[in-house]
Amino acid sequence: MAVTITPSLRSVSAGAAAAVVLIGAFALGVSRGSAGKGGGQAGGGPGSAGVQLTSVSSNARITVTGTGTVTGTPNQLTLSMGVQVTAASVDSALQQANQAVSQVTAALRAQGVAAADIQTSGLYIQPDYGPSSQTPTGYGASESLTATLDNISAAGAQIQAAVHAGGNVATVDGVSLNLTDTSGLLATARARAVADARTKAAQYAQALGQPLGPLVSISDQTQAPSLPVPMAAPAAGRAGSVPINPGSQQLTISVTVVYAL
Repeated sequence: MAVTITPSLRSVSAGAAAAVVLIGAFALGVSRGSAGKGGGQAGGGPGSAGVQLTSVSSNARITVTGTGTVTGTPNQLTLSMGVQVTAASVDSALQQANQAVSQVTAALRAQGVAAADIQTSGLYIQPDYGPSSQTPTGYGASESLTATLDNISAAGAQIQAAVHAGGNVATVDGVSLNLTDTSGLLATARARAVADARTKAAQYAQALGQPLGPLVSISDQTQAPSLPVPMAAPAAGRAGSVPINPGSQQLTISVTVVYAL
């Protein structure tokens, strides 16, 4: 059956369609408004800026480096010395050098240095030439050793005895002072380094207006070399011995620490 739409029916249909559009727009606006209010309540702030700040803050990190330094007195001395002789032949030069270095070694042993702490460190033989001469006028031989002296208070007398045993052919290349028992010193340096790092991190957090969060990670850096520091009062050596002033040395520990905000 055919249906005829009159102008009055067309008007009613158009009005109904417009009403549907308006109702849909109103419902969409209410839905968006409710979502906006819910987001503000979840963030705990009046607007979306609070949500962004919380999101950023939850991932924020502070990375700092802390340093701890301690000072200790060396308890060990390493002596580098030897003998150097000149003779008419290689055999004679080497024999004299052997005899002299044996006397030096015996003197150190007699002064309480253990055999395991005396080590041969060099042997050198070379011809000696005169001015404008291609023929050797003699031969020089040198032998060197390294001795570890664990008693600093006795080290001066031990060096004196070794040089006296070597006589006029004795040579001293140098000494070095070492810290061998560093476990307690390093523990103190590590504690100071961690405390230093936490102090720095707390200062940065305060400057940012944020509470310092929990520790995220910590890594120990390579130990810095020991640095000699002169002592105000040198240690006195024994009578008739080389005076030994042990001074002091610094040990430094660095740590990298990461805190959350």
